[in-house]
Amino acid sequence: MITRHFETPWTEHAFLEPECAVAYMDEDGDVMIYSTDQSAYCTAHECSLLLGTDKVKVQNALVGGGFGGKEDMTVQHHAALITYLTGRPVKVRLTRAESLLIHPKRHHFVMDFTMGCDENGKIMGVKASVESDTGAFASLGGPVLERACTHAAGPYAYENFEIEGTAYYTNNPPAGAFRGFGVTQTCFATETLLNMMADEIGISPWEIRYRNDIRPHGVLPNGQIVDDSTGLVETLEAVKEEYDRAAAAGKPVGLACAMKNAGVGVGIPDWGRVKLIVEEDCKVHIYSGASCIGQGLGTVLVQMIVTNTDLVRDDIVYERSNTWIAPDSGTTSGSRQTLVTGEACRRACEKLMEARKEGKTLADLAGQEFYGEYLAKTDPLGADVPNPVSHVAYGYATQMCILDPKTGKPEKMVAAHDVGKAVNPLSCEGQIEGGVVMGMGYALRERYPIDENCRPIEKYGALGLLRSHEVPEIQAIVVDKPGLKVACGAIGIGEITSIPTAPAIADAYYRLDGVRRYILPVSGTPYERKG
Repeated sequence: MITRHFETPWTEHAFLEPECAVAYMDEDGDVMIYSTDQSAYCTAHECSLLLGTDKVKVQNALVGGGFGGKEDMTVQHHAALITYLTGRPVKVRLTRAESLLIHPKRHHFVMDFTMGCDENGKIMGVKASVESDTGAFASLGGPVLERACTHAAGPYAYENFEIEGTAYYTNNPPAGAFRGFGVTQTCFATETLLNMMADEIGISPWEIRYRNDIRPHGVLPNGQIVDDSTGLVETLEAVKEEYDRAAAAGKPVGLACAMKNAGVGVGIPDWGRVKLIVEEDCKVHIYSGASCIGQGLGTVLVQMIVTNTDLVRDDIVYERSNTWIAPDSGTTSGSRQTLVTGEACRRACEKLMEARKEGKTLADLAGQEFYGEYLAKTDPLGADVPNPVSHVAYGYATQMCILDPKTGKPEKMVAAHDVGKAVNPLSCEGQIEGGVVMGMGYALRERYPIDENCRPIEKYGALGLLRSHEVPEIQAIVVDKPGLKVACGAIGIGEITSIPTAPAIADAYYRLDGVRRYILPVSGTPYERKG
């Protein structure tokens, strides 16, 4: 049995453009808001509450990058209020300094974990406590803590798991959603202990995971029975050859696994909704309230139509999210849109094809709309049912860091991810590469220091983000294992790609110098910031 104390830092969404919104009065007398957020409907709802009127419309600007940082309201309500009071067009934009001060951060966690296993490396149980600094406002501190705790057990086949989590209000800047949503922090602790356990009983980190990994129809520590799409073992097998080759060559190599939900889960209503409208141009226009924020949702929905109908790409137009035509499809978070809105789109396609059965062309269907919706039904936390369904699906991953023993820097990152059915393999690879780079910055250098007055003391350029020339070779492996009965088998991949990176890197440095690291960013590396 091993017990260790872990700590992870605040980090800031500094790679995002500062927050911006535009508002004006439209021809209907409504306050029209252009916003770069993760849910047009949430923005409309909150601005309506502020203004005391339902005469609010929101349209998303197509923008790359959300990573949780666009879930909270920032300046949309300011723009809406000024326009409502003056009737004039307004643009409100935070400066970089303002954004660094008030924008929600990744939560600072302090954690104590205990793990035990038998002589064969089989996990017997985990006990843990987690403390989270959610700053001056709640934001999503509660849900982040819940997700951190429910995933802290890891993607392994044992059922003795006890964890207590507490989020504290402080005078610090607020913390909220950030890619990985709390799991990034607790995964660092669990996976580090598992690597220590492997050394304790004399087997490799790869082997201890292979002996414990969850497999189809197995039971997770939360009691959920997993489905045929469960591909953790395949991700381990995908990196095995490279792992053995690096170890045989005497290179320090670190390994970590992760799981992450797709969908909101835990009993919260999780709807996907899509309208396919055949307009006067004789093309099918896609309307959904799901925000496309760089993850490629628009492309996914177009591909869903091409896959599930007899239409071709030129027959289809993707429309950006809005609140007056497009139906509410929930927030773009929780790696949910490909699965949940994707399935809603597939169901709308069935209705479209039924209408085309008698040889009707799109011109014949002009003016008609075809609606699809899907509820990703789950059980609430603490539900008194056998084997509760916490989430409709999970993605799984194995990541590996190979260090150059001469420079002490990563020379290669290998990341194998189970995505169910890869709707767009190239996009999946891009998500993996971007997530690994983000995880590397978190593991090696990024900090958000504050002074005695709880204000940030660093500017954007000094926060420690990795530059492009510092990124090593990244091998992205897409494990295609359909098993779900919805969305053509697709599972989201947006969040999980950053989760196992830090423990893999920390373990690689242990293989280099024999020093265990329990605090992020890791110390004693060429990336360590002095002063």
